[in-house]
Amino acid sequence: MTFDERCNLVLTFARTLFVNGQATDQTVAAAERLGRALGLRANVMARWGELQLQSDSNATPFVQVTADPTGVDMDRVASTMRAIEDVEAGRLAPDAAMKEISAISRAPPAPTWLFALAAAAGAVALSVIFGVSHFVPMVLIFVSAGASAVLRRAIARLSDNDFIQPFCAAILAGFIGALAVRYDLSTSLRLVAVCPCMVLVPGPHFLNAAIDLINGRIHLGAPRLFYAVLIVVAISTGLLLGLAFLGVSLPVDPPGRTVPLWQDVIAAGVAVACYSVFFSTPLNMLPWPVAVGMLAHALRWVALTVFGFGVAAGAMVACLVVGLILTPVSRRSHMPFAAIGFASVVSMIPGVYLFRMMSGLVQIAGGAETTLSLIQETISAAMTASIIILAMSLGLIIPKMIVDYLGNRSAQTKTMGAAEHVNSR
Repeated sequence: MTFDERCNLVLTFARTLFVNGQATDQTVAAAERLGRALGLRANVMARWGELQLQSDSNATPFVQVTADPTGVDMDRVASTMRAIEDVEAGRLAPDAAMKEISAISRAPPAPTWLFALAAAAGAVALSVIFGVSHFVPMVLIFVSAGASAVLRRAIARLSDNDFIQPFCAAILAGFIGALAVRYDLSTSLRLVAVCPCMVLVPGPHFLNAAIDLINGRIHLGAPRLFYAVLIVVAISTGLLLGLAFLGVSLPVDPPGRTVPLWQDVIAAGVAVACYSVFFSTPLNMLPWPVAVGMLAHALRWVALTVFGFGVAAGAMVACLVVGLILTPVSRRSHMPFAAIGFASVVSMIPGVYLFRMMSGLVQIAGGAETTLSLIQETISAAMTASIIILAMSLGLIIPKMIVDYLGNRSAQTKTMGAAEHVNSR
């Protein structure tokens, strides 16, 4: 291959990883390993909207390609990482590698029927975790989330805008939730409207943003965070607008009720499996996030119920365990850590607090009777959401950074030892 062809091959592999949810560190490291396997000394730099390859050639010092890290597809990431290993081992020729990565980047996501079923079942599982115990509200949540998923796929065929899909899906969920309230089929918690919107929250983008910010990649972490926040704003706006069609509001009340341990753990397992379907997890990788997610929820339940921890402290304890277990798993299986980590702790993401905070702000700005209680509950929801997100990010990322550091140091030691052995011979 020519020099330019090798550069393009490395950037194509890096782009496939970057736009499908792989963490920045793993993306850069994998791309540079591929470059070395191709005889190319180069550094890869990631920014929002582009990837740059800086080579040691004076003729072509920089090569760049557009890349927006807005997707999450674990099957594509795992397949790309395996292809890089095959190139390094000599099992895949560079010419064939370009065809391989082209096929991987076009691999279809989960079919619409499975995507809709996973959204419906995941929303019902979240409703169980938050305390819904009646059959009719569960049916409404199932129908609402499934219909919203079908609507998202239909809109995706018409527009590439990343915000229209969750906005329209949230409007539909809010409208169905308002109908449930109108016919006395929903409690004051409005979970018929809220739970279908919970499955829209972009958790992997929050976690990848936190990883980049902690590692000092402000130029990438800040846009990731802003992108995730904009999606939450689109979801919240759609939810409140759907409720407003029938004159229903979202009260700033406690977000749920305590459920038994067995119920919480089983529902968590279902939710994790459904989110894994969203992220196109290969079936052979599914047991890990499901098992770890159920363990995490059991630990969180014990921390909250037995030891009296707050919601943020309980989430941090659970996330620490998830980070310690899933970091080495993600390294070995090449799954994006942000995706499997988020799937394992999905019900701890404070989407419901964010929605109620937005509702409180709208009520205050709309001329509603601004009581001290409304202001307190709005501020409380905002602070609780922020603290939970921070606690979860630290709980997931600190173990990951420690395990990654030790793993990279061990790999460097082995490489140096092998080189010394070769030189001695």
